[in-house]
Amino acid sequence: MSGSLGLLHRAITYALDVIPAATPDLLSRPTPCAYWDLRTLLRHANESLTALQQGAATGRIGLHATSDNDPSTDPVPTFHARARRLLEAWTAPGPRARLITIEDCSLPAGVTAGVGALEIAVHSWDISQACGQRRPIPRSLATDLLAIAPLLITEATRYPLFAAPVTLAPTAGPSDRLIAFLGRA
Repeated sequence: MSGSLGLLHRAITYALDVIPAATPDLLSRPTPCAYWDLRTLLRHANESLTALQQGAATGRIGLHATSDNDPSTDPVPTFHARARRLLEAWTAPGPRARLITIEDCSLPAGVTAGVGALEIAVHSWDISQACGQRRPIPRSLATDLLAIAPLLITEATRYPLFAAPVTLAPTAGPSDRLIAFLGRA
């Protein structure tokens, strides 16, 4: 679990470094996520942060989480607050030894934290792209996520969430390789 919790912490740190660029005037910009503008991506990310926090706090994640994302509210402060609450929930005593239940499937808390780290890091990269920052996922975080990504995203589970992997030059860095593995250019 400590490795997965470290991944989650580093992903949240990257997210909190990227999110200030998402100003209200950019919320209608397109993102690397097909059919999503930045506002929609941030709402999705906010729901993911809430689900992961719920898993840490209760040991359960609802498959169809209800959204408390008010369309008139700026999603950036919400993202910031939820990312901090998520980190607090996962570092509180207790969740390390738990199984996290999603519908009728139970996963070790460490696996759930690893999935969360991948989700947060990749969507933070998406946010960075939409804001024109083009900040890569930090090298060590991307390298560690590359090690677990093929275990989480297989040919059987890839579609429709991710496109086919994108071919890169062999000299591409870990951030580009991770993003390409997930079907992003």
